[in-house]
Amino acid sequence: MDPYDRRPPSNQDPLGDISVLYVSVLLRAAEAEGVNVEDLTRRFQLNEQTLTSPAARISIPRFMRLGHAAIQACGNAALGLRMGALSRPVDAGIAGLAGESSSTAGAAAQTIIRYSLLTSRNSRGTPKAEPENRRLQFYSIRPYNAFNYFVVDSVLSAWTQFLRSVTGQWDVLERVTIEYPSRGLDEMFEGWFHCPVQFGAAMNSLTVRQEVWNQGTVQAQPAMHEKLIQICDAEIQEIQRGWTTGDRVRRLLTPLFRGETPSLETIASRLGVTPWTLQRQLSSENTGFRELVDSTRKQLARDYIRETETSLSEIAWLLGFSNPAALHKAYRRWFGLSPGEHRKQLRKMMK
Repeated sequence: MDPYDRRPPSNQDPLGDISVLYVSVLLRAAEAEGVNVEDLTRRFQLNEQTLTSPAARISIPRFMRLGHAAIQACGNAALGLRMGALSRPVDAGIAGLAGESSSTAGAAAQTIIRYSLLTSRNSRGTPKAEPENRRLQFYSIRPYNAFNYFVVDSVLSAWTQFLRSVTGQWDVLERVTIEYPSRGLDEMFEGWFHCPVQFGAAMNSLTVRQEVWNQGTVQAQPAMHEKLIQICDAEIQEIQRGWTTGDRVRRLLTPLFRGETPSLETIASRLGVTPWTLQRQLSSENTGFRELVDSTRKQLARDYIRETETSLSEIAWLLGFSNPAALHKAYRRWFGLSPGEHRKQLRKMMK
């Protein structure tokens, strides 16, 4: 398996995948909580070869199920925070090492965000850095449930731990916002992040303290940073080489569905071309915008039904349908049966 899968988005796991570097952090945290990780890895068919290969990735749904199983085994609903506490710069791969050698904490944070595609890919979006606001933003993964709370917790806490590692400081944050509602762990979260934490917020984000953002890093090394950035850039270019216009459209569509259908004009604007140019490029690939919307929905619908416990009304929203009835109608057209019937069939096959 290639360390950074070169397959275009249409041929990868539709819902996304994640490096085993993060799986190792999850298992490390679970073990620290007293979980028998040998049983856990056996249950999820994660052998030693997979876990020690920088090439290996697992699907996002599998990662979520693994995290949920670990939380059930240890009883710690805040396992994501433990994951963050046990994260090291190297656990973010080459991007982590490149960030660690940056000149300032702000530059370090922007580096791991910029090259996040090297270790994870999620159909729901990509993280963003807003240097003008000193803010790091993790995309929405609504609807929230017991299978994905820990994902938000682990990402935000890992970024926090990264900042603490590169600066040698503990108080690095000004504010944390978390999209999902409070689960009664507010005091624990504020104690860990050492700043106010707002639940039920409009976004998942960290705001870094001004003096920390501008602070020099303890491992700053300009020559090594430049070399590592060159490697990251080459890897990103290699990932994106061979992507068609259709692949790029699919990549943009999914995060924009959320209860509505993105327009051709919106996608063209995101790609920096005119709607007419986008239509022409897609036509040269023997496809069209409507066909891509439909095929992307079909692929995602199958995986949501097969890989997750997400409700049908939530899947309808995630695919941009106006209501569950519209999803049912489309699903029957795609697969010849209703989504509920298909899920029952798949559950029987898995038993």
